[in-house]
Amino acid sequence: MKRLYWLLLILAVVAGVASVLLFGSPLAEHKGYVLIAFQGFRYESSLWAFVVVVLALWLLVYLLRLSLRLLVTSAGLINPWSRLHKRRRVRTASEQGFLELAEGRWARALRHLQQAATRSPQPLSYYLGAARAAHHLGQYDVSDDLLEQALNRQPQAELAIALLHAELQLARGQTAHALDTLQAMRSRHPHHHLVLRQLQQLYLQSSDWSALLGLLPDLRKEKALGDAELSELERQAWRGRLLQAGQPVGSDTVPALASLQQAWQAMSAAQHKEPVLVTVYAEQLRLLGAEAEAEELLRHFLKQHYDTALVRLYGLLRGRDLGRQLQTAEGWLKQHPEDAGLLLTLGRLCVHSQLWGKAQSYLESSLTFQRHPETCTELAHLLVQLGDLERSNSLYQESLRLLDPRLCTQGLPAAI
Repeated sequence: MKRLYWLLLILAVVAGVASVLLFGSPLAEHKGYVLIAFQGFRYESSLWAFVVVVLALWLLVYLLRLSLRLLVTSAGLINPWSRLHKRRRVRTASEQGFLELAEGRWARALRHLQQAATRSPQPLSYYLGAARAAHHLGQYDVSDDLLEQALNRQPQAELAIALLHAELQLARGQTAHALDTLQAMRSRHPHHHLVLRQLQQLYLQSSDWSALLGLLPDLRKEKALGDAELSELERQAWRGRLLQAGQPVGSDTVPALASLQQAWQAMSAAQHKEPVLVTVYAEQLRLLGAEAEAEELLRHFLKQHYDTALVRLYGLLRGRDLGRQLQTAEGWLKQHPEDAGLLLTLGRLCVHSQLWGKAQSYLESSLTFQRHPETCTELAHLLVQLGDLERSNSLYQESLRLLDPRLCTQGLPAAI
């Protein structure tokens, strides 16, 4: 547009000078004089005539350049190897390739995106898409080679390429390779939230709870996750850590118990109040034979934070003083008289103390509020000891039916 303005301006000047020369003007009385002499060449004219010649020559050069440009452009429209046609082919291949990638047509997407990548000056997105398509085809070597080509063409995109590479390695089950890739990126980009999130997913998938717990402060600091998601992740990590620590090696449970207690002490005071974590810890203590410690833990916790799931677990424990344990549970009954889980626990504690009549009363009361298979089984066991076999068998059948209707044996022939 600016060139058009300049052209119009020059034409106006030429027209003005020509009108002065042809039709006269006060300036025409002072025409001026121009003399150019060089090695036998001699040019003489008035000043205004010289200006007209210069402007005419400039206009001629401009028109020649414009004509040549139009000629080249028109040739490019016809020539299939022209730059314009090349861009059109890249655009067409990329549009088809990304559409096929979204639709899951991996082979065609790979072919079209490879074509676009080799012909584009900015091929990163095409190489990444082609690598993803090759991965879905199971051509892992091709996928890695495409990412290598992308890195060679656009080395400044190292982080984006590495993130996709780690994602694909993790999807293939190449956890160690993915970890190496992400740790290298973390050393170069320690605060990048996508690197941290992929590390979090890798640790979660591989159940590396210690590493995940070590990553949590950075996730929180960089705000890579929302508060609710971060809290749930932390809870899940500590739960996995407790379960992992409580796994005995062989028949010796002492090292596992020490490891479990050490993991519990490493948790914060707020996490010691999480019912899910308390449940896991107490259950692991029970499995490792530390029932007295688990009973003491639950007794103190339930005084402050009543939880039905923990109350059920409390009935499976045998503390140092069964009488005090039963008395404690009966104290909870005053505030929760219709809690079927608490009544089941009381029935179990009475069985442990050999209070058969009281145990039967608690278990039958529990069944009036909830027909639970555990309660049916406990009462059936008790009735066997009391000699009521017919009702005991009925409760066993009910327990099976509550677990899975297909397990019920009521429909079997009488002879069986």
